[in-house]
Amino acid sequence: MAPLIAGNWKMHGSLASAAALAGAVRAGWQARQGAAELLVCPAAIHLPAVAAVLAGSPIAWGGQDCHAAPQGAHTGDIAAPMLADCGARYVILGHSERRAEHGESDVAVRAKAMAAAAAGLRPILCVGENEAERNAGQAEARVGAQLRGGVPAGFAGDIAYEPVWAIGTGRTPTEAEVAAMHGFIRATLRDVLGAGGAAPRILYGGSVKPGNAAALLGLAEVGGALIGGASLKAEDFLAIAMAARG
Repeated sequence: MAPLIAGNWKMHGSLASAAALAGAVRAGWQARQGAAELLVCPAAIHLPAVAAVLAGSPIAWGGQDCHAAPQGAHTGDIAAPMLADCGARYVILGHSERRAEHGESDVAVRAKAMAAAAAGLRPILCVGENEAERNAGQAEARVGAQLRGGVPAGFAGDIAYEPVWAIGTGRTPTEAEVAAMHGFIRATLRDVLGAGGAAPRILYGGSVKPGNAAALLGLAEVGGALIGGASLKAEDFLAIAMAARG
């Protein structure tokens, strides 16, 4: 599969600015046509506007979260079929901000991944350790537990490794640390999914910028990137995408 460069726009922008950003990404990608697959994940309320701008382009759009139920009395939540109805192909699940701010457990993330798959969406399941866990030598234990608890049987999605302490801080693990963690994730997935299971792409997320993208995306088992702040600037996002190798 082509490397996936996914932009998580988080809780940013207005209707007009989201449409403008999507338009700039579309225009820039048409002019460059790199090897990567591009994905943007705006706030759910902006999805229809972004979908209208990107319709007919090779750029995919997706959601930032979904509920485990297909419908029901869940005020403020978004169901996976609702995202699919907006033309979404992907959904980010288990992001560290959802885990920290909403108390999402691995069990909850697993249920959401199953709901996403049932609606025809490809989940991007996020895992990662915080600074205290890394400093205590517990990074692999934490990530391994998230994979074993959150990845359902028959998982057909992607994994995003996001060291929590690197998100939005400008700090990144060393290349050796990223390669080692991605290798650990691959080995754990083989154990969780079995020899005949799918081989998910493993994205890296955590202060990815145009200046470090080529080095990070060139590492073994790094199958793309989950981009936060840099995805809010079309030129930066496109520069990262152009650093991905097919």
